[in-house]
Parts: sequence; structure tokens; C-alpha cells
Amino acid sequence: MTKADIVNEIAKNTGIDKGTVLMAVDAFMETIKDSLAKEDNVYLRGFGSFIVKKRAQKTARNISKNTAIIVPEHYVPAFKPAKSFTEVLKNK
Repeated sequence: MTKADIVNEIAKNTGIDKGTVLMAVDAFMETIKDSLAKEDNVYLRGFGSFIVKKRAQKTARNISKNTAIIVPEHYVPAFKPAKSFTEVLKNK
């Protein structure tokens, strides 16, 4: 499902025009990105959490040159689904 599909589905289910729904969806995603950039987690009860995970420094290999490179520690976004959300998927 794409962002356009989500906007169409919300517009169809709520009766709100697509332009307004698109602005709301864009604002929602931008707010989540801004929060994660500030290392603030986002918790949506019943859906899940968007969290920032810290990846430790590690040694990787460049296979084409057969050399070792060091990947510094860094932060990555992650999604952890809520328990009720996973239960719905397990029962399908």
C-alpha cells in the first residue's frame, strides 16, 4: 500500500476531500520524522512505537577490495508494533 492508497482509503472512509487528507498524512509523517531526529520516541497506543535505536561500532568488509572498514556507531529508526497489533496479525 502506498501513501496515495492510504490517502484514498481515508478519504473514502471519512468523506474528507483528498487534499485535506494528504496534508494531514504529510504533517503526521513529518512530525514523526522530526521527533525521531530529536531522538524522541513516538508512542501510538494500540498501534506501535517509532523508536530510535543505537547501532554499535562494527567492522565490515568491502568484498570487492578485500579490505576491512569500520562502521561508526550510529542511530537508526525502527518500528515496534503494539501487542494488540501483533495479535491481530497472528490470528489472520
